[in-house]
Amino acid sequence: MLLRYFIALSVFFTSLPLLADMPIGNSDLGQNKAFSCQFCHGVTGYSQRDDYPHLNGQNAQYLFSAMQGYQQSERGGVMAKMMQQQLSALNDQDLADIATFYAVQKAGKPSAE
Repeated sequence: MLLRYFIALSVFFTSLPLLADMPIGNSDLGQNKAFSCQFCHGVTGYSQRDDYPHLNGQNAQYLFSAMQGYQQSERGGVMAKMMQQQLSALNDQDLADIATFYAVQKAGKPSAE
């Protein structure tokens, strides 16, 4: 029984896509580099629109890989072309900085002050 469990786990993990190596990101630099992102995803990554994903509090490695996927036309969807264009001038360090900025933001809807 235990052997079947380990086999199932190994099959599961080997079937996952490999995540790209991500440079160490700087959230302060990422905040500046994410300027154009705020129009759809909000200033801190919480989108005011239900059809745009919230980025605040997401895993930095996931965000980095997702942005690379858009750059390389590996991700689809209604907004894929627009995302590809927005990200086209950014290098891996820029993506890591932006991903880190959104990752350190508190997840969920920001409280009104």
